[in-house]
Amino acid sequence: MGKQSKETKSPVSDPTKFSILNLIDLSNPNINQTVNSLKQACLDSGFFYVVNHGISEEFMEEVFAQSKRFFTLPMKEKMKILRNEKHRGYTPVLDELLDPENQIHVGDYKEGYYIGVEVAEDDPESNKPFYGPNKWPAPDILPGWRETMEKYHREALEVGKAVGKIIALALDLDGDFFDKPEMLGEPIATLRLLHYGGQISDPTKGLFGAGAHTDYGLITLLATDEVSGLQICKDRDAKPQKWEDVPPLKGAFIVNLGDMLERWSNGVFKSTLHRVLGNHKERYSIAYFLEPSHDCLVECLPTCKSETNPPKYPPILCCDYLSQRYNDTHADLKIYKKQQS
Repeated sequence: MGKQSKETKSPVSDPTKFSILNLIDLSNPNINQTVNSLKQACLDSGFFYVVNHGISEEFMEEVFAQSKRFFTLPMKEKMKILRNEKHRGYTPVLDELLDPENQIHVGDYKEGYYIGVEVAEDDPESNKPFYGPNKWPAPDILPGWRETMEKYHREALEVGKAVGKIIALALDLDGDFFDKPEMLGEPIATLRLLHYGGQISDPTKGLFGAGAHTDYGLITLLATDEVSGLQICKDRDAKPQKWEDVPPLKGAFIVNLGDMLERWSNGVFKSTLHRVLGNHKERYSIAYFLEPSHDCLVECLPTCKSETNPPKYPPILCCDYLSQRYNDTHADLKIYKKQQS
């Protein structure tokens, strides 16, 4: 973790009155207390708040302001930087379909923008899925925009690594377990700006801001504005499913576990089903998806298996798992080429 600015201290004194979620304070000097609290959160819901994370409120406000500047551009400008096959760039409303079983109306009522780890086009690594150069708005259209997002990407990665250390300890691993080059040393870390336009969701009619889904990687850091909409379902197999609201908490990240951590932990820590319901208000959020490197083999951790508890999932390469999930949930880019021809 880098230096903590004065502004990162959370004003929250009693987080229990805000939500069902645990609150993890990264400035807490009692690491055992932090590990135990995080472990309980992972076992209870797979979601928790993180405060005192080192990113100032002033900078977060700047990131949100820059995000709004992009989404208020004319559609013609946004479509100039439409996402590519590397999942970099703009994603229009209805581009993503996260819950095809229940979303009978085409897709998610949100638009987004993907920013990954910058890899030069002439770098051999750029030939791999999810690696390559980012797509950026023209500097004369949004001056300073790229610099803000690149800085946020770097700072969010440090927060993610700090949380990863606590997760490793909670799984009885060395604290630096996830810092290896094949894991978070060279991660597929993806920043995604999101804008919900204010459509009213109706689950009975298959209308969602974001359909029910689990995230794909290790963890996700979510920053939100003050507009509610996020819901979680702790027991995805329950009939009927019970959905609970996760209120925004100023100055905090909402952190959730991803599918790869569920596979690593042999199902001890589960990735939690979640969705977003629109409530007639515009909503902005910023998700940071932290996934291991392209070539990382995700397999059961040694501390999570035994003779009586063998691995539940076969090993899988990170790139293979991510490619399949993205292909399953995103529109074929050929659709947009036809529309523009």
